[in-house]
Amino acid sequence: MSTPHDHLRSDDRLGPLVERYGRLGLDPAEDMFRRLVVSVLRQQVSMASAEATRERLFESIEVTPSGVLAADPELLRNCGLSRQKTEYVRNIARAFDGEYDRAYFERMDETAVIEELTTIKGVGEWTARMQLLFSLGRPDVFPVGDLGVRKGMRTLFEEEMSREEMVSEAERWAPYRSYATLYLWRVDEDVVEAVEEVTQG
Repeated sequence: MSTPHDHLRSDDRLGPLVERYGRLGLDPAEDMFRRLVVSVLRQQVSMASAEATRERLFESIEVTPSGVLAADPELLRNCGLSRQKTEYVRNIARAFDGEYDRAYFERMDETAVIEELTTIKGVGEWTARMQLLFSLGRPDVFPVGDLGVRKGMRTLFEEEMSREEMVSEAERWAPYRSYATLYLWRVDEDVVEAVEEVTQG
């Protein structure tokens, strides 16, 4: 049976990247709530600032839905969260303190996951799509709106491409477009660092 890496290694565009970087994997998170919280912490701030906030938060409270909701909002702000991010994290906690957990989303298709997650104020479409890859481990997601994917496609195909053209070209990598995305991010080292920040925590 063909593996994602065997399939992509045979592609004339991605094959050299598979040879160079080896068998990249999705490594889905066990705790979807924590990953979402970390994603919010890393919005619109430097990596160093986000990491410092993450460390203070994880040292100060139990990062679970009930732990976040039990914490005084002032404590969250003292950890480095802005008022807006405090609200966002508490919104996510309320959602996951109810019926939301990883098992809940595993039953849903990709479109439904995105629609449901983005009803939580503070979770945008990009963050929701990253959960498909890095919390749920879906093998065939192609986040065409992602800047790193667009940069990777431009470099790999040596031309500017519309979203429709990128989606069409990416069909060659189905049913493993999530894995193809991992290699597209490797084309640009700055993107690699940014994605690694999202997937930690």
